[in-house]
Amino acid sequence: MAKKKKFYAVWEGHETGVFDNWKDCERAIKGYPGAKYKSFEDEAKAHEALGGNYWKHVVNKTPKSAASNPSAGGGPLLESISVDAAYSSASKDMEYQGVYTKDKSVIFKLGPLPKGTNNVGEFLALVHALALCKQRNIPLPIYTDSMTAMAWIRNKKAKTTLKEEPANEKLFDYIDRAENWLKNNTWKNKILKWDTENWGEIPADFGRK
Repeated sequence: MAKKKKFYAVWEGHETGVFDNWKDCERAIKGYPGAKYKSFEDEAKAHEALGGNYWKHVVNKTPKSAASNPSAGGGPLLESISVDAAYSSASKDMEYQGVYTKDKSVIFKLGPLPKGTNNVGEFLALVHALALCKQRNIPLPIYTDSMTAMAWIRNKKAKTTLKEEPANEKLFDYIDRAENWLKNNTWKNKILKWDTENWGEIPADFGRK
């Protein structure tokens, strides 16, 4: 049986559009950070998808039983967003990012910001992910490895002992904005705890341990 022809929609890459062969698609995405693409068996569907939201076409429909039990099947839900923060004890700088769990492509990244803490970064990363998902109507669950950040989200308050000073004024502005967003918005995304012991480092980890 002849192999079915595939068409490749590229939302983000060196070149975007619909390609009718893998070689051209690969040229458009290879080496491009966070490239977003998907294959289709119908050219019209590929063009239609390209004009819409990338996430709607890559997110699998996860059974409710699996969504309620992320470890079902022995691992995390790959159709998800993972967030993490990094703090340098030498420079006192903090940064955070959110990635697509399945391939670690970066969705957002902020920093480095001076005079921060890891807990504050984990909190801001979660709020950033929630706000982005609401804005773009992305239904993915969000993983974090920080119980502290999850508690701060539930309380809609960053209970940090970090002292405000001129050097971290911008960081405290982000904290205020994050708290206000939590108080004035609702969200449908599940926030799930990453099981580092069984799954290894969270995909959004900066790899500096």
